Amino acid sequence: MKFTDGYWLMRDGVRASYATEIADTRVSDDRFTLYAPVRHIRHRGDTLNGPLLTVECFSPAEGVIGVRVTHHAGTLDRGPHFALRHGQGEAAAGKVTRDGSLLELTSGGLALRVDTAGPYRLEFTADGRTLTSVEARGTGYATTPDGAHHSLAQLSLGVGELVYGLGERFTPFVRNGQSVDIWQADGGTASEQAYKNVPFHLTNRGYGVFVNHPGKVSYEVGSEAVGQVQFSVEDQTLEYYVIHGPAPKEILSRYTALTGRPPLPPAWSFGLWLSTSFTTAYDEETVSGFVRGMAERDIPLGVFHFDCFWMRAYQWCDFTWDPEVFPDPEGMLRRLKGSDGSDGSDGSDGSDGEQRLRICVWINPYIAQKSPLFDEAARLGYLLRRPDGSVWQWDLWQAGMGLVDFTHPEARAWYADKLRGLLGQGVDCFKTDFGERVPTDVVWHDGSDPERMHNYYTQLYNRTVFETLTEERGEGEAVLFARSATAGGQQYPVHWGGDCESTFGAMAESLRGGLSLGLSGFGFWSHDIGGFEGDPDPALFKRWVQFGLLSSHSRLHGSTSYRVPWVHGEEAVTVTRDFTRLKHRLMPYLYAAARQAAEAGTPVMRAMLLDFPDDPACQTLDRQYMLGDDLLVAPVFTADGTVEYYVPDGEWTHLLSGERVRGPGWRQERHGFDSLPLLVRPGAVLPWGERDGCADYDWAHGVTLRAYGLADGCTVTTRVPCPGGADAVFRTTRGGSRITVEATGAPGPWYLRLDGAGPTHEAPTGATELTVLLS
Repeated sequence: MKFTDGYWLMRDGVRASYATEIADTRVSDDRFTLYAPVRHIRHRGDTLNGPLLTVECFSPAEGVIGVRVTHHAGTLDRGPHFALRHGQGEAAAGKVTRDGSLLELTSGGLALRVDTAGPYRLEFTADGRTLTSVEARGTGYATTPDGAHHSLAQLSLGVGELVYGLGERFTPFVRNGQSVDIWQADGGTASEQAYKNVPFHLTNRGYGVFVNHPGKVSYEVGSEAVGQVQFSVEDQTLEYYVIHGPAPKEILSRYTALTGRPPLPPAWSFGLWLSTSFTTAYDEETVSGFVRGMAERDIPLGVFHFDCFWMRAYQWCDFTWDPEVFPDPEGMLRRLKGSDGSDGSDGSDGSDGEQRLRICVWINPYIAQKSPLFDEAARLGYLLRRPDGSVWQWDLWQAGMGLVDFTHPEARAWYADKLRGLLGQGVDCFKTDFGERVPTDVVWHDGSDPERMHNYYTQLYNRTVFETLTEERGEGEAVLFARSATAGGQQYPVHWGGDCESTFGAMAESLRGGLSLGLSGFGFWSHDIGGFEGDPDPALFKRWVQFGLLSSHSRLHGSTSYRVPWVHGEEAVTVTRDFTRLKHRLMPYLYAAARQAAEAGTPVMRAMLLDFPDDPACQTLDRQYMLGDDLLVAPVFTADGTVEYYVPDGEWTHLLSGERVRGPGWRQERHGFDSLPLLVRPGAVLPWGERDGCADYDWAHGVTLRAYGLADGCTVTTRVPCPGGADAVFRTTRGGSRITVEATGAPGPWYLRLDGAGPTHEAPTGATELTVLLS
């Protein structure tokens, strides 16, 4: 929100007050509080009839410093609040020192310095340099003509400093110059609105900032004051955390340590998902034909998804299969999963080496008036209500729909019980759609503030579903396909990019959004292969298939048209088959990347700046990404196969062709539909799975270590998970012309292949070492 009219004036009807100096302090060993008037105090009389801001400075975790600014402290706090992990029970992270008028709070390598005798100013430093600072208009509040009170803060931007994040945003990747409202909306991927709004940004100067407010946070990123990031909330208090890196991966690690990290999704979820699409016509015969068609064309299929019309029209959600279209849902699910009736719930693959099919169904948090559950939920008080006690309803999306009030514990249990019924029928996971259009003229069961609950509602919704899956299926078997999210939503994976058009432009904007979400703490992300709105032409479909199967999770889904590959021609079938099988071969590598997301908050699909923060060319790249540590992916966004991309320093290798490419520098290439820029980082040892028929198999058995450009004297450690056991660990060392691999815990034979093109060298079962001479 903008408050000023240029540099000198305020906007009509706006009055602003800013911390001017420090009148008093309260200091303890690990924190301090500043008392800051909004005008210069010349004498005692000036202490009267004027505001005094309370500025608390503390450290919730090492490398993180929090600032809480309060004008009037007596307001009623109705919540909700982000559930942050503050390291309870641990030693205080901060340490305060005082030298005359200088106060300093340090936490790890981060320090906050204040000169209590000078004009009001906060300076955040690390490694002897200033990261950012709060200057003359950096702490205060503004009142607008409608009487609203907005607390605001400004943090300075340095020359060349770039800002990223703020959730899954489809606008330009670098946020500088943008006005951004953290406010959930169902706006598709072609507008400034976002399904996943996260009040966290990071910069290329070694720090990030998290605004600890679940409601609307209004950002001006170098857009009102061009040298400042301003954020404001309609509240009497504003709390934010400055998070030190210095590397961007370290910033994300500290941020996700506060807001939560995702559990590992089940291995089978990394396979290919196929959907009915949205408004297309389908019944059991159609679905069975799709599944059979994939098998006949030798395209491995991991998950089949039933979109909205598995239920009856006007009755979403009643959690009941449309009896006219699906008269025998339990039998149908058994038939889809295999003639033996196995549902694969033990996580094993089939005896034929192919993955057992899992089933996903669409749900949303709304109950339409025609649903038999509407009266029940309304009578029990489980639907969101207006201030007069009536159920909040509207006709947008579903006729007369109400919202399940997830602040009501019994409503959560009621909703979860409906899901358990579906799980008992053979459903394995849920697409948790919607959760953005949440009204504010309502009363929540637990008394939550409606403005703060607007964004936070999705957290309660997705948590309810995810926890139910975990309870019913066990740890490690829960997975969602969620659209909406806020800070902390990364704990309930996976999320997908929402409604995009079937165009190359929409494909590129989807990638922008996914990279932005990854820089906002989310580890797993997907998108609708082929686009949602419209019918992709064969060229677009094939290019999107490549991109989709080199993403964290991969789903074929559309709106009014099917996404089975053969409707786009035989070459589309070949591309889908080849890239699905490629992804399965990469599973030992991808699952290791997934572990990084779960353990450190590093996303599987990464903006280039995460891995190359010191390369200025990588700081603005949004049409390519790193998939894990060692694979560079540049999707093709043209019908004729031309692509321009950047290669960082070193000699990289095309995974598919073996061609060597030396960076740093830009490349222009043209690729057929069997290829795209997919480069292996120099010095990588890429674990290559033995099987390509499914995502969930014993990755360590028969694994091939593909070593690329190992430098003399280097050692690379590769961990390959073994189902139900310890990892197989391989240490690959180059000494002169010798490359030696030491293996621990390998369950079967394993292999070494140099530079992806040389002969394959076998280490038989039980071997713990293999040495190869370079030719």
